[in-house]
Order: sequence, then C-alpha cells, then structure tokens
Amino acid sequence: MNSRAPLPPTIQASEWAAWLNLGFTHGPRGTQLSRCNHQGPLYVQKPFYPEGSDCAHAYLLHPPGGLVSGDHLQIAVNVDQNAHALLTTPGAGRAYRARPDRTLQHQHISLNAHENATLEWLPQETLLYPDARARLDTDIHLNDGARFIGWDITCLGLPASKQPFQSGELSQRLQVIENGRVALREHLHLTNANRKALNGRLGFRDHSVNAIMIAGPFHEPLEPDAMKQLKHHCSEFSELAGVSQVDRYLVIRALANRAEPVKKLLTQCWAPVRQQLFSRSVCEPRIWAT
Repeated sequence: MNSRAPLPPTIQASEWAAWLNLGFTHGPRGTQLSRCNHQGPLYVQKPFYPEGSDCAHAYLLHPPGGLVSGDHLQIAVNVDQNAHALLTTPGAGRAYRARPDRTLQHQHISLNAHENATLEWLPQETLLYPDARARLDTDIHLNDGARFIGWDITCLGLPASKQPFQSGELSQRLQVIENGRVALREHLHLTNANRKALNGRLGFRDHSVNAIMIAGPFHEPLEPDAMKQLKHHCSEFSELAGVSQVDRYLVIRALANRAEPVKKLLTQCWAPVRQQLFSRSVCEPRIWAT
C-alpha cells in the first residue's frame, strides 16, 4: 500500500487546536500566576516556589504528549514588569508520524518579557518521529531591561529503536525580538531534498540530536571566569559543543546521539550564565528529578 496515498473522500481529517495563555505579575507577595486561560488539553496546574516568592516555576502540561497531523498548539506567556518566571515541561514533547495526507503538525510558542522582567524557558527535548511533518516556532519578545535564558533540544528519529529520521519534514524557527527588532534568529528547514547536505560535515554530521541555548542580553562582556567555565563544560562534552557570543547574546550549540548528555551539558552551562545574568544560583525544577 502506498503510505502517501490521499485519504478516501469519506474520511474527514481531524484537526485539534489547543492554546494556553499565561500571565505572571509581580507584587507584594512576589511573582504570581495572575492569568491562566486555556482551551483543550494544555494547561498549568499551579506555580511552585522552590527559590522563594520572587521566582515562579511553572510546568506546562500536555496530556496527549505530542502532535499528530492537524494539531495546532499555541502557547503565549507574558511576564510583566519585574516578575520572574521559569517554565519547563514534565517530559519530552513529540511530533508523531504524519498521516498520509501530510497535514502539518504546528506548535507556536510566544514568550513575552516586559520591562525588567526575567524569563527562563527550559523545556524537555522534542522527539521527531520518522516521517513527521512538523513546524515548531518559538518567538521571544524582550522589552527594555528584560532578561532571558532558554534552550531547545530536538531529537530526530528514534535511533534507539533503529528508526532514523530518513523521511519527513521539519521547519523550526527560534528568534529573539528586542523592542520590535529581531536581535537573533535561528531557522532550520529539513526536507527529503536537503537531508543529505544537512547531515554533512558542515551540518549535523549524522547526529540525531541538536540543541541550542540562548541567554541575554548582556550589557557587559561575560566575565572571563564564567566564559572559561562554559568552554570547559563544552570541551568535556563527549561529542560536539561550542560557545560563542552573538552581539549581546550568548549562544551554546551541541550535537549528540542521545538527549541525556545534551541536557546535562546545558544544565551545567545554565549555572554560570544564570549567576552572571541574574545573580542567582541554579535551582533545578523538582519535576526533573521524577
């Protein structure tokens, strides 16, 4: 049977749209989750305060666990003036194998940090199943004085099950916008046509996991000891990793064949970056230990 044959006309392709809108404000009791509106299976139960009242940790819950053809997830987070929010997920996200009609699987995340706000976006990895057709967009909007640390870990295929990402499509964009101006943009478009080139020496080098961490803006150069520590972590990484500064942003990239070593590397790098940018020690979300 041809796996790409069109659906019979009697079958109606399903589409599932879900959205989540969060708002964090700062007041006498610290940072509070002041707005939590949602539609569909996408929500936050309550914030946690392992660091005290000034920093709210929130876990984004998506019970279906992934995207199928026709799904459109939208997440909008607004961190108001002087508030500090850290967001993560309890487990890996997924984009499953697309239906024969190749309907798009789309996730759009909009993160907005207002004046002097602090926003940390630290999700678990995203797994792209073989033959998925996914679009993953992350837009970070920063106003004056806002600070951001975030990462993105993408796993192509299921190599442990001997199912590499030999077919399928991924369009992935991550961009930082300062006061309406694009300060940093990363864009990956992986298709069957360019797969061989992207896996070459100037691309993924046949690695199934790629990751990026972005932090900033830094208004002063990173302290030499902090940069030395970051380079040390990258050099000890068993596969490929590097750190660079792009204008006022720190960028760490890594390639690997398993997600766990990449998450360990980014968590190690998070400590000196957080101390430099926020003057705060690392406090890992409790959900990571479960």
